[in-house]
Amino acid sequence: MIKNRVKEFRIKYNLTQEELAKRVGVRRETIVFLEQGKYNPSLMLALGLAKELKTSVDKLFSLA
Repeated sequence: MIKNRVKEFRIKYNLTQEELAKRVGVRRETIVFLEQGKYNPSLMLALGLAKELKTSVDKLFSLA
């Protein structure tokens, strides 16, 4: 299972789920499921999230 820190970084940059979703080109529900650990992102989505959240994929996602 992949553990992620998307919510932590999203809050750090004061972004709503909707805002982050629009920036990376997905629906808000995708961000919700991702934050709940119910969705593993594609490589392209992981890279987009890392870019928008000003971090690396390694810091954003890790194997649990």
